Amino acid sequence: MADQRLQDKVAVVTGGGSGIGRATAIRFAQHGAQVYMLDRTPDEANETKQAIEDIGGSATVMECDVANPGMIEEAIHRIGEEAGRIDVIFVNAGINGTMAPIEKLTVDEWDETLNTNLRSTFTTVKYAVPLMKEHGGSIIITSSINGNRVFSNAGASAYASSKAGQVAFMKMAALELARYAIRVNAVCPGAIDTKIGDNTYKSDDLEEVKIPVEFPEGSHPLEQAPGKPEQVANLVLFLASDESFHVTGTEIFVDGAESLLRG
Repeated sequence: MADQRLQDKVAVVTGGGSGIGRATAIRFAQHGAQVYMLDRTPDEANETKQAIEDIGGSATVMECDVANPGMIEEAIHRIGEEAGRIDVIFVNAGINGTMAPIEKLTVDEWDETLNTNLRSTFTTVKYAVPLMKEHGGSIIITSSINGNRVFSNAGASAYASSKAGQVAFMKMAALELARYAIRVNAVCPGAIDTKIGDNTYKSDDLEEVKIPVEFPEGSHPLEQAPGKPEQVANLVLFLASDESFHVTGTEIFVDGAESLLRG
């Protein structure tokens, strides 16, 4: 833990139990942050907590379903009482949700994806801002290449809309919060080796709306394989640290050029 870029910082991660959230929580702790994890699967988040403590870091797990605004408000309030501030918040938790043709996608399925991904982004930032205004800080949102560069995933209208909405919200927030020295950015991963597929529900009639497309051989030009959560975490660490102080209001793609082939 020689590099202390986040020394004495309070960093919050939503969805820290697995994938990008887990890798980032560990990376934050490696660089000196006191980490709070908001996760609807506290057992998995506690495994991340143990990994952090094994390297001499500090972590706290709070059970929180980000689709429930009341749970987010309560968790952020507790962090305020315990830590007195938030310096970094990584708004990461999300789902792929139901993938189906528009005419078959139910309103409830649409709402589940938009509430879990987009509304939760708004509510997490909303409740965190009062704890960031005095000292400034960094907000990083996990968006996606989908909805920003890529629109070829049949049935992903709800997911892509939620991810495009996150980027628009990020830009609005970056301007509004700049006066408080709060920076707001988004990372847009491509295919990353995570468990998000566990929250993906494909309808049986997706083939009806698929458009045959023949992509060039190899869909990951840089490494010929999906990315790793740690590669996204390295970018989030940079955006969380003072090294990126002049960077705000921007989306950064971390996909090994995948979206340049598929966009």
